[in-house]
Amino acid sequence: MKKTSLLLLFLLLGSLTFSFGQATHPAFTVEKLYDKLKNPWGMVWLPDGRLLVTERSGEILVFKGDKFTGEKLSGVPEVFNQGQGGLLDIQIDPNYKKNGFIYISYAKPVEGGATTAVTRFKLKGNQVTEKKDIFLAKPFISANFHFGSRIAFDKAGFMFISVGERGTQPKVQLLDNDHGKIHRIYPDGRIPKDNPYAAQAGASASIWTYGHRNPQGMIYDAATDRIWAAEHGPKGGDELNLIEKGKNYGWPKTSYGINYDGSILTEFKEMEGVTNPARYWVPSIGPCGMAIITGDKYPGWKGNLLVGALAFRHIARVELDGTKYVTEEKLLQDIGRVRHVTQSPEGIIYAVSEGPGLLVKLVPAK
Repeated sequence: MKKTSLLLLFLLLGSLTFSFGQATHPAFTVEKLYDKLKNPWGMVWLPDGRLLVTERSGEILVFKGDKFTGEKLSGVPEVFNQGQGGLLDIQIDPNYKKNGFIYISYAKPVEGGATTAVTRFKLKGNQVTEKKDIFLAKPFISANFHFGSRIAFDKAGFMFISVGERGTQPKVQLLDNDHGKIHRIYPDGRIPKDNPYAAQAGASASIWTYGHRNPQGMIYDAATDRIWAAEHGPKGGDELNLIEKGKNYGWPKTSYGINYDGSILTEFKEMEGVTNPARYWVPSIGPCGMAIITGDKYPGWKGNLLVGALAFRHIARVELDGTKYVTEEKLLQDIGRVRHVTQSPEGIIYAVSEGPGLLVKLVPAK
């Protein structure tokens, strides 16, 4: 009887998995491409059609034609794979076809603990070559959480890096450290002279914005020349922010959330000199990787933001009117903890999740 029950359960679960793989929506059909990921974090396409997917453990998997090739990159830098640390985002240089540079953000083991770092490298086949650290968040501390971190490029070629506050709440409002900030640098690590605090004595010259808690999502909208970032609040109070030069986003002086034990974190939701979020979530959805729809593959979605939700296990499709939030739709409910969602060079939406570890494709409806 027990064997029969187990067999029936196995068949049922298999049927559910298959059914999800064929799940439908008026705008798309879900196609499950791979189901053996563990803790995926970032995705990027190379011009030759290869898709690189990062695993927090420090691996970079190689896909081609929507299939795992069985190959992984070798020579990836050592990562601090503890707590929320590990290998995080991956992006290619806007001039990749000319210079071949790839960038990864990760928790780097350093004396005294770990830090959010960005390294650039080139590929020779699947071998990582010419590695160079171009950003290290300072000071180094021992906390194993709130590393951020995403990488985005604007149309001028500047690189933006989101860094979590690593639990250093009071210091987030100070400019003498890199934590709880979004930074702007050149792709070779140099710091632009027109950064808002580059000339201020004692300030970290790479800071673009401050007052962030743990921004794990960031995307550049080339059509409007805007940067959007999504960050984790405490218990409640996740935020979607329009990132603008020199602005303060409030943490921990303002928040729409509370402490995890239910106590009051701050009595202020708004404050003079603080930029309010375009959208906040209570309860927390756990926002992570983001995409912006730039084409017409999904009718009516152009300009919408897609935000992966870890806690609520879905993708939030956020509609905007300019910079104002309008409404949102939950997509792929219960797919898993959606760590990243992105758009392929052909304008097709892909997403990765953990628990289960999936790579899926949203095939546009015909």
